[in-house]
Amino acid sequence: MKTYKPTSKSRRQMTHVLYRELLTKSQPTKSLTYGFRRSVGRNSRGRITVRHKGGGHKRLYREVDFLYNKKEIPAIIKSIEYDPNRSAFIGLAIYKDGEKRYVILPKSIKPGDSFIVSEKAPLSVANRLPLKNIPVGTFVYNIEIQPNGGAKIGRSAGIFAQVVANADGYTNIKMPSTEVRKINENCFACIGTVSNEEHHLENYGKAGRSRWKGIRPTVRGTAMNPVDHPYGGGEGRQGRGTKRPKTMWGKVTGGRKTRSPKRYSNVFIVSRRKTGKNK
Repeated sequence: MKTYKPTSKSRRQMTHVLYRELLTKSQPTKSLTYGFRRSVGRNSRGRITVRHKGGGHKRLYREVDFLYNKKEIPAIIKSIEYDPNRSAFIGLAIYKDGEKRYVILPKSIKPGDSFIVSEKAPLSVANRLPLKNIPVGTFVYNIEIQPNGGAKIGRSAGIFAQVVANADGYTNIKMPSTEVRKINENCFACIGTVSNEEHHLENYGKAGRSRWKGIRPTVRGTAMNPVDHPYGGGEGRQGRGTKRPKTMWGKVTGGRKTRSPKRYSNVFIVSRRKTGKNK
């Protein structure tokens, strides 16, 4: 992690990951990239559904393999690369049959290292095998929820889940959120921890870097007018003024459970994630 001398107000707190020491290639493989237009918080009708998104630097999309459907064929990691669309590092994997694919890299992997997707793969970093063949206590990432459904869980920088138990056709996985969930034992997962573990320590230092990333400003509710927010209005600086915390649209947030009681995945949750003071 690089820090700076306080030559200006924005430099005083600014930090960033030393990519030059970690990455081995600056330009992506052209055959695995394509241009795309980011949704920037809009739905299919063009309505804003997620605020504070928009602008930012133009991005080239890297086609990352989450299916891992080339089984029993070893692959070698050729390079470690930056991906503007995700927090983890990606690597160019060249399979023995010559095919090239981008994959999310685990921590401590180097160019020249190899991995394989197999039910009988050894328990080494980056190898991918079914959850039923992974011993209790092992750290995993790129976890499937349904067999052959592709990796859905544990894909962000520095993230890992842990195998807690194996029983009755299911594997109990402790999520990064501390939730323990049952997943079909035939689902595949990669061994290890996702790369770029220092990502959460980054400090943008100035508002401009946020805008480059496509993050727009967030205005406090107390700074708004009464017509715009439940917290708005009042002379001078005012408190919340409402018994419970609310969103801009008056929906209660603090202390109210929002998960649907009929959600299909409720039966797979062994213990809920810890929140607030319980963390």
